[in-house]
Amino acid sequence: MITPPSRAADLTGQVALVTGAGRGIGHAVALALAAVGADIAALDLEPPAETQRRVERAGRRCLPLAADVSDRAAVDVAVAETLARLGRLDIVVNNAGVAERRSLEELDDRTLGRALDVILRGTILVSQAAYPHLKQRGGAIVNISSVSGMAGGAVSRPDPSGAAARGRRSGPAYAAAKGGVIAFTRWLAKDAGRYGIRVNTVAPGPVETEMTRGFDYDVAAQPIARIGQPGDIAQAVVYLASSMANFVTGQVLVVDGGVVLD
Repeated sequence: MITPPSRAADLTGQVALVTGAGRGIGHAVALALAAVGADIAALDLEPPAETQRRVERAGRRCLPLAADVSDRAAVDVAVAETLARLGRLDIVVNNAGVAERRSLEELDDRTLGRALDVILRGTILVSQAAYPHLKQRGGAIVNISSVSGMAGGAVSRPDPSGAAARGRRSGPAYAAAKGGVIAFTRWLAKDAGRYGIRVNTVAPGPVETEMTRGFDYDVAAQPIARIGQPGDIAQAVVYLASSMANFVTGQVLVVDGGVVLD
């Protein structure tokens, strides 16, 4: 028997854990998932009060959590609190990240370690903590990578106003960590399918957030000639988290306005 596809995403009754939920893409993802019925565990370095306020205004429950995703103990506590307070866990969105724009020669141990710890280690630790619970009923993991992890860094130039720091593209640690997220996604998808868990990646191009403020990405040269918005990425996450993508796993969904076509 073939099950007909859903006409729209419906996550009513499900619980989603979103990391880096305090601003930018993570904030938009939390709101988008709530808009289609999910209750949200919103995790950031500080409890994301504004995300909580907006999710609850949309009529969904929101549990604000504080944790550094590179800290195994803190991640384990956050997942346990999600289960205790919200009752279940169905969707994990690994979005937490940091920016890095140094040249290889300038890359120091602290910057390298932080990029790898937050982006790659954090994705693995959160997935690892959630995995036993997702295995009980199935679910979805959506990891946020970047076109930098596919194309060796997103090219940009400092704004002429001088507001930007240094660098012409995302740096080597950032690109390596985001590429590692893609590799981990594919590894986990091969393991998780037997438990009814789908694992996919969204790879954004330039998106208007605090991390990109002050940089010019020459979006006029893109097929879709504008910078991305957090909501563009959030809608891709909703698709991958929902039953609309019930036969999709191990994939990289590029949401970049056509940047990687260059």
